[in-house]
Amino acid sequence: MDIRLGGGLTLVLPIEDSSQIGHARRTAQSLAEQSGFDAVDSGRVALVVTELASNILKHASNGELHLRVLNSSPLGIEVIAIDRGAGFDPQDCLVDGFSTRGTQGIGLGSILRQAQVFDVHTDSRGTVLLTRFYPRSSVTRDVRAGFSQHSLYNDPACGDAWEVAISDKQISVLVIDGLGHGPEAEDAAKAGVCAFNRDPFAHPDFMLEELHHDMRGTRGGAVAIAQFDANQNILRFIGIGNIGATLVATDKTRGIASHPGIVGLQYRKIRVTDYPECAGALLILYSDGLQSRWNLRDYPGLIFRHPAVIAAVLHRDYCRGRDDVTVVVIALESADD
Repeated sequence: MDIRLGGGLTLVLPIEDSSQIGHARRTAQSLAEQSGFDAVDSGRVALVVTELASNILKHASNGELHLRVLNSSPLGIEVIAIDRGAGFDPQDCLVDGFSTRGTQGIGLGSILRQAQVFDVHTDSRGTVLLTRFYPRSSVTRDVRAGFSQHSLYNDPACGDAWEVAISDKQISVLVIDGLGHGPEAEDAAKAGVCAFNRDPFAHPDFMLEELHHDMRGTRGGAVAIAQFDANQNILRFIGIGNIGATLVATDKTRGIASHPGIVGLQYRKIRVTDYPECAGALLILYSDGLQSRWNLRDYPGLIFRHPAVIAAVLHRDYCRGRDDVTVVVIALESADD
């Protein structure tokens, strides 16, 4: 199965009063329709967005919905509800009829039935709830990957970019942080993306040289390339600049080192580093718009949640707020999965 996933800004819808519920519903339904969903499937998305927005107001007073088109085949819609409320017991709240506010208690049970992918992490710091939708007529395998990308000051131009290519048991990932932010940084990142997409499974050494060539004449930027081969159970990584990279397993965390320089301008030639025995781990890549002092073990159980939930939690709690920010989280599955 060949899958290509490309970067794009996360659409953020603030949920702070009841007037925003209708706007969120209409926005999500329109996004689904534009992605080829029929009336029934678009209605499922609209129903869930209404429930999620209502729950945010009822239980946390305010929060956000993060929307994304998953450019898989067929297209999918991702909706993530994020808040900083007191949290809840998911097992209790998924039972129809359970309510903490005197309502009918049909919200989470209804969401679980409507979405093909559902996952949630909740604690005293708040809740992140993931839903993904695909056309009911399609047969789609969900990709165990999550992405969060936001520009500084909601600028339509973003200097960060990411790409993911999956072919059989191989995964190739690119994250770029164009120097600075705004249109010129975005131009640098787009040039690197074009080079990656020509041959995403080329050897990382060769690919980095291709990115360097294509990014000349731009501001340049930081680049990280990671390739996982499940058959060999090995991750190959090469990085220039300040893209953070970490492998997180249940028993240990491994930091992945990048090297100084600016791709497109100047950097010292380096060699690819191999990281064996990675199956079952999470690969987390992030631009420097995210603080580096996070630790998933500060969130009991989070490591076992869907990568999209993890990416959203990290963005919620560790975004610096003074640069573009991108978080990519990918589950490195074994060849037998």
